[in-house]
Amino acid sequence: MSRITTHVLDTAHGMPAAGVPVRLFDGDGATIGTGHTDADGRVKELGPEDLSAGIYRLVFDTQRYFDLIEVEAFYPSVTIEFHVLDPDEHFHVPLLLNPFGFSTYRGS
Repeated sequence: MSRITTHVLDTAHGMPAAGVPVRLFDGDGATIGTGHTDADGRVKELGPEDLSAGIYRLVFDTQRYFDLIEVEAFYPSVTIEFHVLDPDEHFHVPLLLNPFGFSTYRGS
């Protein structure tokens, strides 16, 4: 099971954001995982089963999603950096998205 998961919710339309390409990078900038959100807006298997403590970065290709639903948007991508202190924990990093803003939090 992936130690890092995510989901994207389209808060403007009140639904999951399906088809969003997501990339996971380690602290050195190496790609360690890729995926697309499913119909429920989730990427359940994104990264490796084993992590090291350190900084990680998720990059969401939000332009691809907004192009799919034919909506003009301000942010072509969203990058979220986060710190893994205990690599034995699970890290769920959701993205709440709309065409002109976004927010995130550490989920469970």
